[in-house]
Amino acid sequence: MDAKRFLFVSADAALITDLAWQIHREGHEVRYYIEAESDREIGDGFVPKTDDWRGDVDWADVIVFDDVWVGDDVGTGALARELRERGKAVVGGTPNTDRLEEDRGYAMDVLEDHGVDTIDHHVFYDFDAAVQYVQANPAPYVIKPLGEVQNVKRLLYVGNEDDGSDVVDVLRAYKKAWGHRMKGFQLQRKVEGVEVAVCGFFNGDAFIDNVNFNFEHKKLFPGNIGPSTGEMGTSMFWAGQNKLFEETLGKIEDWLANEGYVGSIDLNCIVNENGIYPLEFTPRFGYPTIALQEESIESSTGEFFYDLAHGNNPEVEVHNGYQIAVRIVLPPFPFDDEKTYDENSRNAAVVFETESREGIHLEDAKKIDGQWRVAGDNGMPLVATGKGDTMHAARERAYERIDDIVMPNMYYRDDIGERWIDGDGDRLQAWGYLGP
Repeated sequence: MDAKRFLFVSADAALITDLAWQIHREGHEVRYYIEAESDREIGDGFVPKTDDWRGDVDWADVIVFDDVWVGDDVGTGALARELRERGKAVVGGTPNTDRLEEDRGYAMDVLEDHGVDTIDHHVFYDFDAAVQYVQANPAPYVIKPLGEVQNVKRLLYVGNEDDGSDVVDVLRAYKKAWGHRMKGFQLQRKVEGVEVAVCGFFNGDAFIDNVNFNFEHKKLFPGNIGPSTGEMGTSMFWAGQNKLFEETLGKIEDWLANEGYVGSIDLNCIVNENGIYPLEFTPRFGYPTIALQEESIESSTGEFFYDLAHGNNPEVEVHNGYQIAVRIVLPPFPFDDEKTYDENSRNAAVVFETESREGIHLEDAKKIDGQWRVAGDNGMPLVATGKGDTMHAARERAYERIDDIVMPNMYYRDDIGERWIDGDGDRLQAWGYLGP
């Protein structure tokens, strides 16, 4: 394919730097816009930037939105729809697909309307009413904030007590500490099983044949303990449109086609011997999932997204094996503490003990005079990836690459992918969900 022009838009925080860098390295023209002032240095030295993305719309062959958020509000779906109406090729959502992430109750309604079984769930806008509900219906629940506050990942709480008493305590604490900002939340019954996300790429009319199955590791520390983060690492593989896909995303294909959705859409589920239970949508790229998907796409990434945005059926070649990604972070991640960040992490140098940068992906990083440095305010500079014929081999490759990175105070989880090896894979196969 001849070189094309890609315009990447971060209408809030900078998230899509690595994909822009990958497509730029493939020889395409790239311009990257970042709205958040604190993030504007991210990607400097790696990808060309623009200060006026709207002024570059006519220049672009493809426009890529990285998230659903425009500041504190959802809104990139409306922007993408407006651009499509002007005849532009866009990777992005619609107002209704944005709502899948913002409004968890609406998301469950869409699934139920299309014959997908869901977990018992209720949306509340009053903490006292939620406390009364749990006391009247004792069970373990998961608290999931709605709206922009859901971006504070540590507020998601998974209950442990059979009588729901810990959930009641957390709701009362949230009322005092977050009542001014947490305008609503969903209570979802906790279900035991294997947590797996089904991720499909949609071209505006249909899903491509390749389906991505990934396993998130959200807690900060190995063993899945500590505060929740956006994500500390991901393991994954690609397969066909098997039972797990057909019983989840496959059932909303017509709905997505009516919306004209284009891009990655992910449905995280709990699976056990009794069924598949959807938890939440990610109607956009996942992070660091997209970096790992880039690593596992062995054909042209730029051509893949160009075809996807233009409604074609991309001929994509993916790694036939397993892949893992490990997020490398710095203090005070996942918390906000400007003094700690300034003293330990801001502008820190990233030193490599090898000339190879294979499997190293950008998050909050920049390059100055050839030196990689930490950028932004979040303390998430890099992602290391690995792939192999087995999950064990993929783990070894990723952690070998981390051993060649030197950053004072860096930390990461050393158990990404172990859940699959320790039994998740065997259980999914035994229950008959994966297939060919």
